[in-house]
Amino acid sequence: MVTGDVTQIDLPHGTSSGLIRAQHILQEVRGISFTYFTAADVVRHPLVARIVEAYERAENHDPLAPRRGRERRLDT
Repeated sequence: MVTGDVTQIDLPHGTSSGLIRAQHILQEVRGISFTYFTAADVVRHPLVARIVEAYERAENHDPLAPRRGRERRLDT
């Protein structure tokens, strides 16, 4: 299991993320799946949910942002 949050990558501009690279390399490997969480999955403080929602709104305006909010199973 690998966990990470592509919305929290703090690398310098123009530096590629290993997490995003791994998603691209592994997306077609049988037996590997990716799960993307949304604000509905946050069960902690309501402020945390509002922060996640703000990032989701920002991603909806960025065509290069990674897809979130759904599970993708590749082992079938």
